[in-house]
Amino acid sequence: MKFVNKDTGLELLISNELINRLAAYGKEKYPNEFGGLLLGKYINNKKTVVIKETLLPKKFRSSRYYFERGSNGLKEQLEQYYANEDLVYVGEWHTHPDNVAVPSQTDLKSMRELAEDENVLINNPVLMILEIQKADYDIGIYFLFNGKLLRYIWAESE
Repeated sequence: MKFVNKDTGLELLISNELINRLAAYGKEKYPNEFGGLLLGKYINNKKTVVIKETLLPKKFRSSRYYFERGSNGLKEQLEQYYANEDLVYVGEWHTHPDNVAVPSQTDLKSMRELAEDENVLINNPVLMILEIQKADYDIGIYFLFNGKLLRYIWAESE
């Protein structure tokens, strides 16, 4: 699937299969929030991010309106993906059970902190939010740009 932000010209590509897998992980933890890392690569002079995989945390804290992932073991897994598949960390995803796929103020603060972290080498991290309901889901995909979360919009195949 292709998503674009018309204001910046930035694009995001992700497979239906991966989106469905993320939704399945979220439904397993329903009605609590859940999430993980997004891995991918940048192409087209870094104007397009291709999301290829996710890493799930081994430890996390969550409730119906809160998710905090642990970082135990994630660095080593990231290094393996980089070495073997040339994939890098591009952002985060998490669920909003029975709530809209729109970032909260906490989400915005987290993305800003992420972009400012000297150990993270991306300026525009991706944030994918899945609105999880018992039988269905919806997604919102955003990226940090100049301190604000801008939304990618689904683009029909051309």
